[in-house]
This record gives sequence, C-alpha cells and structure tokens, in this order.
Amino acid sequence: MEWLLTPGPVRLHPKALEALARPQLHHRTEPARELFLRARSLLQAAFATQGEVLILTGSGTLAMEALVLNLFAPGERVLVPVYGKFSERFAEIAESAGLRVDRLELPYGQVPTPERVARPGYRGLLLVHSETSTGALVDLPALAQAFKGENPEGLVGADMVTSLLVSPVALEAWGVDGAVSGSQKGLMCPPGLGLVALAPRALEGLRPRGYYLDLARELRAQREGESAWTPAINLVGAVAAVLEEVLPRLEDHLALKAWQNALLYRVGEELGLRAVPVTQSPAVAAFYLPEGVPYRAVKEAFAQRGAVIAGGQGPLRGRIFRLSLMGSYDRYEALGVAALFREALGDILLPS
Repeated sequence: MEWLLTPGPVRLHPKALEALARPQLHHRTEPARELFLRARSLLQAAFATQGEVLILTGSGTLAMEALVLNLFAPGERVLVPVYGKFSERFAEIAESAGLRVDRLELPYGQVPTPERVARPGYRGLLLVHSETSTGALVDLPALAQAFKGENPEGLVGADMVTSLLVSPVALEAWGVDGAVSGSQKGLMCPPGLGLVALAPRALEGLRPRGYYLDLARELRAQREGESAWTPAINLVGAVAAVLEEVLPRLEDHLALKAWQNALLYRVGEELGLRAVPVTQSPAVAAFYLPEGVPYRAVKEAFAQRGAVIAGGQGPLRGRIFRLSLMGSYDRYEALGVAALFREALGDILLPS
C-alpha cells in the first residue's frame, strides 16, 4: 500500500471510493438533481453559511477565479496579503481580473496580523485561511473584523481549500463573505470539483462576469439541482457520501486531524527539524530541510518506504518538505506514519 502524504490530492475516504464505484449517472435526470441538491445542502452545513454553495467542475484555482470575477468589478481596489504560494496566486488572479491590487508582502511562513489589514479605502480583502505551501493558519475572524472596521462596505474572500473539513470554518459568524475549496483536500475525494460559498451579503452584491464562471447563471441552474454546464456528477456523489459520514461527527473529525498533524510536528521536533510556519494549520506539517540534506534525499527515503511527500514551492523550493494526514487516516495509521517518518529521517540524520 502506498502512503499518500501529500497536501492534495489525498488518500480517498472509503465512502468516496464506494460512491465512485457506482454506474455513471446522467446529470439531467431526477436522481442526479436530487443528488446535486443534497450535496449543496451538506456543503452549506460544512461551510457554516445561510447563503449558497455552488459546485463547479474544475480545480480550487477555478473557484478562486470565479469568486474574484463575481464579487469585484475591474478597477476596484483590494488588499491581498501575500505569505505563501496560494496567497500569491490570489493576488495574481485579482490582477488578471483587472482589480487594483495592493499586496501586503510577508515572508513565507509568517501570517498577517489584524493591525496590518486594518487599512481604509478598499473594496475587498482576499485571504488564504490555511496556506498549504507553508503550513500556516491565519486568524480569519480577527482579520475580517479588523478589515471591516475600516471598510464597512468591503467584502472578505477566503481560500478555504485546505481548511474545509480540516479546521473549524464559518462564513457569516467570522465576517467572511465568500469562500472557496476543492474536492481533493479535506473532503477526501479525487480532484475535479471547485466549490464557491457565498454568504447572503455576497449574494446581494453579486457582479457576474465571464461565461463559464458566471455565478449568477450557475445559481439559477443549481437551485434547480443542475449545473449550467456538464458537471462531474460522480464526484458530486462522492462529496455527498463523505459529508453524510463526517458531518454528524464533525467535532471528533476535526480533533483527529488536529491531533494527527500535531503528531507529525512532535516527531519533527524529536528529530531536530525546524517548523516552517509561525502558526500551524492542521492540514499540513512543513519542515526546513536539515543542513546539507537535499530534498531529493528526503523524498527518496520516504519513497523507499512506500510514501509520497511534497517539497517546497516558490522561494521555499528546495528548502523544505511537507507531510499531510489530511486524507482518510485513522489514529492507528497516523501512528504508523509517525514511525515511518522517524525511520526515514533517522536513516538520513544518523546513517549506519
């Protein structure tokens, strides 16, 4: 068995595998419409919103672009703290959409503070809740509150790609107006679905743009249980199956994910490794490489034991490695991964 320890795609949930084994469902039939509506209702609960959740066929990046295109108009000014590869991507998407982007540059591994985002004159604030490239988690409600204190009419958009079903999330309660995620992370399904959650305040001010990514058009279709285009309906079924299993015991599930990631950091500390993030997300554990040890050596040590890990991105490329138990791992399997981690790095740090 291969241990998939990457921060996406992740090891699939058994309920996802079971759903994907079912025959192909035609997306313009009543069973498909019932499934689509059920998945949207479950996602609404997962995002903790009274608004709408739209299911798009594409990646998390597609969902990020859809959010930006439909919440903001060209020329509007937005603040985008950049503290990792995916927050940098948010800035690039906003720039490509014709927005006036003010970047708040921070070293990778750091996170923005409320004081830094409490700046007037902005239509929006774009944040990555769990920055997968560094393993950092931001205090999303505190940042949203600070920003809206200076910009009462402003909108807060959040990337929850690796926090949904991994860390507590909420839209209205946290002051978040729109959020995105994907199927291949905490939902423990294959890649292929991008999710856009819109709180009531965002729905009221929706500014549809684009063709495929016109969220107003999608909303009309999805309220009837369909997508405006051909959806990955089998993946929708997998997402629904996982949520039906996990949501009733969400508190225990989130506690398990937090414990599993803390376990990886404890092992890293035992091995003398330095953690990358200042504030740690439960989605991924990121460590600086030991001095003089190339990433390929660490990657190969894990590969010899049947495990796949991830390296660094952007300025951290070749400087760090990342492990994740965001997929479907129970407590005992996590202990097995911890033992594998100790053995792999022990062979490098303490060669016989």
